[in-house]
Amino acid sequence: MYSLFFCMVKEEWRIHSTMFGNLNFILFPIMICGMAIMGSFLLPLVQGSLPPGNLSLLLHANYLLLGFMAGAFGLLGNEAMNRRFGQASLLAYAARTLPLSDRYIFTTFVLKDTFYYFMLWVFPLVFGFFLASGYIGIPIILSLLLALTLTLSFLFGLCLVFFLSVMYSRSKMVLYILLLMGAGSILFVSATGTNPAILFPPLMLFYTFSWELLILSSAIVIVLFIISLLLFTPDSTSRSRQYRNVFTPLVQRLSFLPFPALMVKDLIDLYRSGRVIGQTLFSFLIPLVVIWFFLSLTSGYLPSASLLLLFAIITGVISSTMYTWLTSFDTFSTYSSLPLGVRTVIMSKISGFMLLSLIPVAFLSILCLISNLVLYLVPALVICMSVSFFSLALTVWLTGLYPDVLIYHVRVMIVYFLCIGTVTSVLSSLAFTNPVFSFFALILFIPSWILIHKGSEKWEMEEQPVY
Repeated sequence: MYSLFFCMVKEEWRIHSTMFGNLNFILFPIMICGMAIMGSFLLPLVQGSLPPGNLSLLLHANYLLLGFMAGAFGLLGNEAMNRRFGQASLLAYAARTLPLSDRYIFTTFVLKDTFYYFMLWVFPLVFGFFLASGYIGIPIILSLLLALTLTLSFLFGLCLVFFLSVMYSRSKMVLYILLLMGAGSILFVSATGTNPAILFPPLMLFYTFSWELLILSSAIVIVLFIISLLLFTPDSTSRSRQYRNVFTPLVQRLSFLPFPALMVKDLIDLYRSGRVIGQTLFSFLIPLVVIWFFLSLTSGYLPSASLLLLFAIITGVISSTMYTWLTSFDTFSTYSSLPLGVRTVIMSKISGFMLLSLIPVAFLSILCLISNLVLYLVPALVICMSVSFFSLALTVWLTGLYPDVLIYHVRVMIVYFLCIGTVTSVLSSLAFTNPVFSFFALILFIPSWILIHKGSEKWEMEEQPVY
């Protein structure tokens, strides 16, 4: 397995370095490390306004969320593994030509992806905090403990979602039962006043280190990972399915939206691949439920209305990633033989995004009803949709039809973080001052329209890459 793993790591490096250049790709983890160092020097200022317990809670929750976003390997079938980088031929697809089983190759593929996520996102931030700890008066042992618990938080989230996504591909009924059990556990902890960290062993390990907790946390990660690999079914094309023709009726029903034919084609792709439910669960609902759970633990520090509006901003940023759901099925080369421009394809993806935006609207509406915050529903929806469309417009301008690939370009990532960070900081400050000020977020639709217009023109003039 080591030789195949090493070859896959080299393959991943060559793919990214070919797309961005060796320097740009290697600058990505260096940028994360630099951001961690700068953030560490700001800790004394942040601690004056945010209690250290809440700060560590949010930090571990962020790493748990990163694991959630990276761990839906169970949604990968033959087609997804083949199209991960468009028409590129990967070693992950070598079971058809080499005497290696699908399960063996997929296990190595998951280990390789986990290693890459760790080296690109986890290790640079932990290492940056370690370098800065000596200058800000934080004991080295504490920085080492934080490195351990953050790594476990990332792996905990990754393996948990890996397990749930495998259950989704195996039996949706079992998945729904597991999700209901998880929701029941959260409600039980909230109702009884039990320490919620009991549901998150890596956080308990950070608060009170013990070898028993370390063994428990590691065992949960290892068991979930092994069970997921054993239950995964690599071959998803063994059975044929028949679908009735829904293209023409949907085009007629959605004709009020721009480019309905292309938009409906993307929605049908999502539905028939089974990924519309999977992506909604593992890339949207589950991460947001976890974020809301951890934010609710800071209710003693922030009012309920402020928490809701902050959560609406986060929902807007995360919901903008639905654009990548629509761009992950094909490349522009698929349309090259048709009389279609890049701008037309981009606008059709945006039309599909507008329809999928009903998901965050429904989610926030239900959350407000459950939390008795219906009074703040309209401001929450306004700020969520404004941030969502601004993030979408920024993504279109920076990455065109390839957001899942170009986001690893260091220049793109820096611009994206700076713009989103500035906008969300200003909006959260206004919303905390007075929820009515959330309506100022409507101004974002002006730069959003400009960015979409400029972005579609920009990518129309450029030759489309083949990834």
